Amino acid sequence: MEPNQLFTILSDATRLRALMLIQAEGEVCVCEFTHALDESQPKISRHLAVMREAGVVDARREGTWMHYRIHPELPDWAKQTIESTHHRIAGLSPFSADFEKLTEMNNRPEKNCA
Repeated sequence: MEPNQLFTILSDATRLRALMLIQAEGEVCVCEFTHALDESQPKISRHLAVMREAGVVDARREGTWMHYRIHPELPDWAKQTIESTHHRIAGLSPFSADFEKLTEMNNRPEKNCA
């Protein structure tokens, strides 16, 4: 992965917000993104596909749920960039509101599967 690829991913507001939720939670389901970001499932899935194809995130299916996490083979410099970005902006709007909305979500998949 080249730096310009990662920064292109981060330059889109929806992808940045989704990536910050993944960084905060470790793994996030598509339904959780749609709830927290108040976006349609097709729009969220399209952005996640861009990040998956670039190698930024990795997906796993659990029944009907698709879960996304930071790709474990992402280069260290890219992981550190994401971590640092999250550390610096997590308390800002809209990121703090996204996280709050996610934590208040009823029927989160991991709570139903536990």
